[in-house]
Amino acid sequence: MLVMGIKPGHDGSLAVIEDGRLVLSLESEKDSFPRHAEVTPMTFLDVAERVGRMPDVVALGGWEATGGATHRPVGAGYDGTAPPELRKMRFLGEQVTHFSSSHVRSHIMSAVGMAPREYHSQQAVLVWEGVVGSFYLLDGSLTVVREIPVLSEPGARYAFLFAIADPTFPDSGAVPDLDFSGKLMALASYGDADAADARTAEAVERVLDVDTIYPAPKDLFRGAPFHNTGVTAPEAVNAAALLNRRIFEVFAEAAERHLPPGLPLRIAGGCGLNCDWNTLWRRSSFFSSVFVPPCTNDSGSAIGTAIDAQYAMTGDPFVDWEADSGLEFVRDAEPDPGRWERLPLDHGELSRLIGGGHVVAWVQGRWEIGPRALGHRSILAEPFAAATRDRLNTIKKREDYRPIAPCCRIEDVGKVFEEDFPDPHMLYFRTLRSSDFAAVTHVDGSARAQTVEPAQNPPLHALLSAFADRHGVGMLCNTSLNFKARGFVNRMSDLVDFCEAHGLDDMVVDDVWFRRRGA
Repeated sequence: MLVMGIKPGHDGSLAVIEDGRLVLSLESEKDSFPRHAEVTPMTFLDVAERVGRMPDVVALGGWEATGGATHRPVGAGYDGTAPPELRKMRFLGEQVTHFSSSHVRSHIMSAVGMAPREYHSQQAVLVWEGVVGSFYLLDGSLTVVREIPVLSEPGARYAFLFAIADPTFPDSGAVPDLDFSGKLMALASYGDADAADARTAEAVERVLDVDTIYPAPKDLFRGAPFHNTGVTAPEAVNAAALLNRRIFEVFAEAAERHLPPGLPLRIAGGCGLNCDWNTLWRRSSFFSSVFVPPCTNDSGSAIGTAIDAQYAMTGDPFVDWEADSGLEFVRDAEPDPGRWERLPLDHGELSRLIGGGHVVAWVQGRWEIGPRALGHRSILAEPFAAATRDRLNTIKKREDYRPIAPCCRIEDVGKVFEEDFPDPHMLYFRTLRSSDFAAVTHVDGSARAQTVEPAQNPPLHALLSAFADRHGVGMLCNTSLNFKARGFVNRMSDLVDFCEAHGLDDMVVDDVWFRRRGA
């Protein structure tokens, strides 16, 4: 059975599942298109070119669109867990099954279907994102037997605090940017929740209590200590740390009140990208296990809807998947041989140059699903010097308070970090054992590390091993290879433009190394 899932709206994507295997997941922002782009004709054409036959099922994820004077549903709509809609339809002259289920179900089913293939008589799914903040209790047949609303718009409320502190954000009529949440997560590590005074604590509680952030009622917070202070002011970062703590507490307390202990927890929604919260869930003794997919935000919703359709048609919710389920790199140009020397990849020599300060654009195979580069569309650098972090943030045109994540060879994780467990998708924080890795260490001594195993990512593991031979540890800075506010670079012409514009001296594409002449 061939299922094509479609995610309308922002973070638009298409996913193809064939006979229980994820074949493709294409987000329209990738290949240097604008972040959070809606589905484009090019995305459809990319799928059509690579799929060998007509889909049996076209699965449209529910959404809400603005039409006329009111919002109107797309497909099964945004909210709810009602049974999906199925009917026959004509698709390019062929009869196929049209399937649609809600956006909320796309999150639930992505978290369940991408999780390990295990039977559970009950499991809990936490969907927390810009609109929804609820637990869902599922029985053995994956029927939602209970919905536990906890806090609406948790992701938007989190981003709202950034907006309150940002003097450029208007006092009324605006909605926080989708990227504010990630920036606030970085700022929260600079703050101290216990240092927040009573007025700050009261304002944070009001952030949790306002009716809606759509639009954001910033004018109600003119008396807050962090109103228009600037996002890096002490009042703002302490408030960020406190809000970070309070949102988790609200959900943890709801879980303990309303769910039986010992269930596996599956997490979906954009808040699943908050590594601090993921770490707290993982450390909690309330749940038996925690699973977060790498595309936990809306980038995984097309996969979730396709999984939901597969389950409706076959009774099997699980899919086999790999993180690198995007498109192959496009060699649409050749670097100018007068400026770039073409060499076979030499891991030892490249690791020597990285140790000496070179920053490398690293391209391997197909792009990654989800928002985080995992060694397929990455920028790599040495992990020791704070100046390397600053240079990478300059290259990425990011704020100087944003941390840089490391990728670490699995053999070295216990040597470098206090917590030794695999995390191939960069979803949890862990504490560094020493201060030797300033480029990747947050102000609170933690890092969001990707662990790399030889079977999972042989090229990156080989480079990390070569770096370990010289420096005693196989760890590098790893940040995404993309222009500001664009999805991952995926073609040679863009790669050359990026490296020449940002001063990178080395590009690796699979087993070919392009080195800037005179570097």
